[in-house]
Amino acid sequence: MSKNKINHKGSKVSLQDIANTIRGLAMDGIGAAHSGHPGLPLGMADVGTVLWSAHLNHNPKNANWFNRDRFVLSGGHGSMLIYSLLHLYGYPLSLKELKHFRQWGSKTPGHPEVHDKGIETTTGPLGQGLGNAVGMALAEKSLAARYNKRGHQIIHHYTYVMAGDGDLEEGLSHEVCAFAGTHQLGKLILFYDNNKITIDGPTSLSYTDDVKKRFEAYDWQVLHIDGHDYASIDRAIVQAKKEKTKPSIIICDTQIGFGSPNRAGTAKAHGEPFPEEEIQLTKAALGLPPEKKFYVSKEVAGIKKLAQAAGSKLTKKWNEQLAKYAKKYPKESRELKQILKGTIPAKAFDIPAFTEEKRVATRASSGQVLNYLAPNIPALMGGSADLTPSNKTFPKGETSFSPDNPKGRYIHYGVREHGMGAIMNGLALHGGFIPYGGTFFVFSDYMRPAMRMAALMKLQVIYVLTHDSIGLGEDGPTHQPVAQLASFRAMPNISVVRPMDANETAEAWKIALKNTDKPTCLVLSRQGLPNYNRKKMKMASAADAQYGGYVLMQDRGFTHLIIATGSEVEIAVEAKKKLNEKGVKVRIVSMPSTDVFDAQPAAYRNKVLPAKIKNRVAIEAGAGLSWYKYVGLDGHILGLDHFGASAPFQRLYSEFGLTADGVVAACLG
Repeated sequence: MSKNKINHKGSKVSLQDIANTIRGLAMDGIGAAHSGHPGLPLGMADVGTVLWSAHLNHNPKNANWFNRDRFVLSGGHGSMLIYSLLHLYGYPLSLKELKHFRQWGSKTPGHPEVHDKGIETTTGPLGQGLGNAVGMALAEKSLAARYNKRGHQIIHHYTYVMAGDGDLEEGLSHEVCAFAGTHQLGKLILFYDNNKITIDGPTSLSYTDDVKKRFEAYDWQVLHIDGHDYASIDRAIVQAKKEKTKPSIIICDTQIGFGSPNRAGTAKAHGEPFPEEEIQLTKAALGLPPEKKFYVSKEVAGIKKLAQAAGSKLTKKWNEQLAKYAKKYPKESRELKQILKGTIPAKAFDIPAFTEEKRVATRASSGQVLNYLAPNIPALMGGSADLTPSNKTFPKGETSFSPDNPKGRYIHYGVREHGMGAIMNGLALHGGFIPYGGTFFVFSDYMRPAMRMAALMKLQVIYVLTHDSIGLGEDGPTHQPVAQLASFRAMPNISVVRPMDANETAEAWKIALKNTDKPTCLVLSRQGLPNYNRKKMKMASAADAQYGGYVLMQDRGFTHLIIATGSEVEIAVEAKKKLNEKGVKVRIVSMPSTDVFDAQPAAYRNKVLPAKIKNRVAIEAGAGLSWYKYVGLDGHILGLDHFGASAPFQRLYSEFGLTADGVVAACLG
């Protein structure tokens, strides 16, 4: 493919003209903002142009067409590259938006955000986009295995991801790339921007990995090209697409800030806007009119309509294939349409009640709930970070996803919490899935960056976080979460649910299934908790957990409030008995989810926690920071603002004062 080959189904504009136009737009956008990263857009413009012109199947007029190829710019700091591509190839991103790069209210924020058309995922924290791309490739392989039939390949698309040395240096990249090789995600194609420059200077200062050997060890196909040679780029993409089993990495030798007479190949090209003089010199070197801002020639502008027409044609053809598929495979077609719409069958919410009065860990109750949900929700796909027996995340009747069994809906992520989180985000972003993943609650620290991105992107992802407190006992303080509950409650747009028993656990899963625009943490116990006969105990229905907090039980004319979550509700119930013996009347509030409770109308919240009751005690085996807003200045918090210890959990609760007597003393103190 020469630089002057006829491009994009009839357009005679050269690939070089398109690439240089991208470079001009990137420099002008960053210059107008006085902020941004010109190095990547200028260096990878040639690769992006070949991909978008000759290989990427997409529909600019229907950005969410399901069978499109996915393109992820993992190095999100180079956002002017994808913004320029979206503008030139017909997406609703005007030159006005490019001119307002990084400004309030624009569709061109500093790093790409998934809420804008044509952006597949929010990127910026390095490595996250690469992890998301692995999840998207996993999603494609899973759906294709489950729904494609002979002669009806209705799910067939590639995932392309562009990453740099920063992405590959982050530990997350090791986790997800090893996973991709193990699971033979052959439709994943990674372009590695090998420009040998970091912010600090040459990559050799800190990064001397042999990328070729590294990815060969992951069992990837490794291709190495000149990233500015159009024919080489094209041949490499063709070769990558021919490889059906191994993921492919195309190592693209590029020059950061390509075309700039004074900054190309230097660290200054990475994240500093070019001075106006350098912009004009670079434009002149690239054959662009130096004096014109945001210049797009008539010929280059013409690719917009061609790309739109090609995309519409692809979508029309796919819809025709779907119609034929529906006639021949009506059951599979109905199910596929259901999961693509994100519809959860009503039956899924009819989780059978737990009626047996016995002690059951909420992690075990969660496992039983999953046994019911999995066959009723085809979109549900889950796994664990090598803690399956402990997390109770493998539903009965399901099979493991593997190269030999891509239809399996259970994923063995290995000891890769961060990778698991990023891959789950990719599954959710791709569509057709409600992903869940399990680990010990304390190891959520390894997954936190991906969890934060799920919250930022408003993704429905479910975290099964077991061993929720010092209640795990003998494993000691390294494994006992203390601050995690408070820290996740402080994170915007994420729901944290810590149920008190089996039936609240079922309600917690319902909350997670209803949270279609946010992730949910199900925080579950290792130790057995009582499953009360609520009618006999005069307790409210567990269904009230849907309000986040509710009156579990109370005495007429109560003067004291006890608020508790999870395993500490049992302590509150015991304390109520002791207080009643002393003539003290009590209301117990079970509050499995503070964020769900806070979302209720003020009238409801005031009814559950009446302002006139000042004698309040909150008890939870974790940091007390979350509870000040509920107990007020006159209340007391029994928590754990220090690390735990290694001992049987009963001894730990006693030593740390998390007991019924401790609650009584706090109420009467």
